Amino acid sequence: MTLDGSTPAAPMPLTAFGPGSVVVPPPGDPATFPALQAEIRELAREHNAVVLAHSYERPEIQDVADHVGDSLRLSRIAASAPESTIVFCGVSFMAETAKILSPDKRVLLPDLAAGCSLADSITVEQLRSWKAEHRGAVVVSYVNTSAAVKAESDYCCTSSNARAVIDAIPADRRILFLPDMFLGLWLQRVTGRKLTIWLGECHVHAGIRPSDVAEWHRREPNAELLIHPECGCTSQVIEIAGDEAHILSTEGMVTYAERSSADTFLVATEVGILHRLEQKAPGKRFVPVNREAVCQYMKLTTLEKLRDALRLGVHEIDVPAEVAARARVALERMIAIA
Repeated sequence: MTLDGSTPAAPMPLTAFGPGSVVVPPPGDPATFPALQAEIRELAREHNAVVLAHSYERPEIQDVADHVGDSLRLSRIAASAPESTIVFCGVSFMAETAKILSPDKRVLLPDLAAGCSLADSITVEQLRSWKAEHRGAVVVSYVNTSAAVKAESDYCCTSSNARAVIDAIPADRRILFLPDMFLGLWLQRVTGRKLTIWLGECHVHAGIRPSDVAEWHRREPNAELLIHPECGCTSQVIEIAGDEAHILSTEGMVTYAERSSADTFLVATEVGILHRLEQKAPGKRFVPVNREAVCQYMKLTTLEKLRDALRLGVHEIDVPAEVAARARVALERMIAIA
């Protein structure tokens, strides 16, 4: 069910830390990484390509990328990058977003199996039915959605700018928010707006529980807590940690850690962010509240797959022109706000 009592057409998504059908490649031999990274950089130059990597990707992928960040940062880079080819080390909806914002560029995804449990929690058919139940409502879609869902939306948002997007919508308009229920509930709390929320979730963030945070808060009472709003424990964590809890996007976590005078941080999000935090805030200590919070989809891309994507031009992502044009409106409205 949605939070207003209506019934979605599909069951709730997985709440374990990973879909059983996803097979994650082994880490590989670190001794081979420098040569592979040098080859990737040379191939990128040869093919006029920019390599983008999400902060949850493997450390060796982050280290070879031209730009690393969250969805909002990478969406903006994709839109302004001068290169003719974008190689997106992330998941499928991110590559679709890059293609929507850069329709004349070639966009490559190193592994087509790199999906997203959150994006899969709502289909375009479900959204159309939901809109029909709430005619006249404004549809705000988290960027973790398919291009087809974005095309049926009025606005997109990321965890960085979701609050600004909600605040920009006139107070007398009803808002359908999808698909992440935890982000939606947090937005209700911080904006004071009543949202109609789809019951979707990220299987990784939903698995980070209040008990994880409470245990680490007992061990590290002076640490500051950085928590992603997709987490299934956000409301309870605020009560547990009080002023030490900071609800932030992945990019927000990096910025906060760089500027904070604290030396120890508890991190409640996918563990891939730890590599970037340690790079951007050296000398500080970052502790994951759940070391098993690993997104298998984000770990599918390897250096070998990235090299082959550049060498062979695979796998090219395309979005139908009519879908892309409508989705671009929702994305550009987001970018214009924040």
